[in-house]
Amino acid sequence: MRRNLLPPSDGHERISPLAKLPVFWSLQGKRAVIAGGSDGAAWKAELLQACGAMVELYCETDDLGETMTALIERTSLIHHAHPWHCGIFTGASLALADCETEDEARAFFCAARAAGVPVNVIDKPAFCQFQFGSIVNRSPVIVSISTDGAAPILAQAIRQRIETLLPPSLKQWASLAHRLREAVNRRLAPGGPRRLFWERFVAQSLMTNEPPTEETADELLVTAEQIASAPGSGSVTLVGAGPGDAELLTLKAMRALQAADVILFDDLVSPDVLELARREAKRFLVGKRGGRESCRQDDINDMMVRFAKAGKRVVRLKSGDPMIFGRAGEEIARLESEGIAVDVVPGITAASAMAASLKTSLTHRDHAQQVRFVTGHSRKAELPRTLDWPSLAKANQTTVFYMGGRMAGQIERRLSQNGMSSETPVVVVSSVSRMQERRWAGHLGGLADAMQTIGVDEPVLIGVGAVFGREAEATILNHDPRSREKRFVHV
Repeated sequence: MRRNLLPPSDGHERISPLAKLPVFWSLQGKRAVIAGGSDGAAWKAELLQACGAMVELYCETDDLGETMTALIERTSLIHHAHPWHCGIFTGASLALADCETEDEARAFFCAARAAGVPVNVIDKPAFCQFQFGSIVNRSPVIVSISTDGAAPILAQAIRQRIETLLPPSLKQWASLAHRLREAVNRRLAPGGPRRLFWERFVAQSLMTNEPPTEETADELLVTAEQIASAPGSGSVTLVGAGPGDAELLTLKAMRALQAADVILFDDLVSPDVLELARREAKRFLVGKRGGRESCRQDDINDMMVRFAKAGKRVVRLKSGDPMIFGRAGEEIARLESEGIAVDVVPGITAASAMAASLKTSLTHRDHAQQVRFVTGHSRKAELPRTLDWPSLAKANQTTVFYMGGRMAGQIERRLSQNGMSSETPVVVVSSVSRMQERRWAGHLGGLADAMQTIGVDEPVLIGVGAVFGREAEATILNHDPRSREKRFVHV
């Protein structure tokens, strides 16, 4: 019975038009012929050999390039030291040529077509029945990118981006999947349980740079048996979203976002970072902001536990690094008490992003022998009572106060009372790494007044110490969100 392959009745096409049909073609043990000894021909010959093809080259010895000569010496490529002729196409599965002239290209193209052999003449699209795309090789996982010859540089750029997303070890993980498939199918019924196993397999393979071991295979089969008996178990990953700029997200964090079923994200996580998450993932804003209505920590913990016990892969997405003023300790303790698997993916903390933005070393050896990250408020929305102010007021160190915007006046006063000079360099940066980033630079004596310029509606970092001396030349720096040019205005 033939299926109806007509477009849907609403008039929309099921598949948008394609410039070329993407096909993955097995050449294992097949004969391929190449005419020409150029470097371009050598690259295509090596590619065909990597696919298992038996490659035969037709080219006079004097016309061989260095790359092709080296390829002949170190591989099984068969060299016929004479030009091509119409008889070479018999029994060939594929034909390639690198031709100098249009007439030669046309002759090779017509001869191959007459013999019924698919043909490609390098760098001459008019004489190509097929094209080679840019390749990401994690065989048996292979990604090929084509722009139909319109923009090869774009294809290369796309390949480079994909290369960064796919760990090198994916090759071994894909091979492991092939070996495990039959054993997994025996243990798990089709449908939800089997899908859950492979979703976890994919998440694990994309979140590591390490290849699997024999122990990994055994552990995965144990996981399959656990799913068969208790399919509801999930996991939680605490992920650092960095300071806001999506390009500062780590590859491991991106992979976790791409594998998530549920994402619980902080109010400070930028929309650009969320754009990188898996489209199908359910997202919940659970942000906590000073001076605003916020989600209680106990409620966040309960949500993570509930989703994980329902078999979901949960990502708890936190601004900056989850292990620095991110309440990760409380969340990890709760999850572990519930027997839920939890992992942590670190992120770039805001202080590091601030230092990079200012081009300032926090540990300049002439000025600072230690760095301190200090929280600017406690659970009671005030300065923590346990801070060692005499120690914080000492020289030869850099101190960065997180979440200290509303406490700036008190920070200035407490440091001054404990002996810090009012001329100590200070910087204030809000929304670090984002389009709306704003900066103030001056001295400790002007810190309280600085907040009138910077404001407290956006997340604020306060850096104190001699390393900021260059910025402290009585300057305010503003980012213009439209031009991203810095304007320098004297205080």
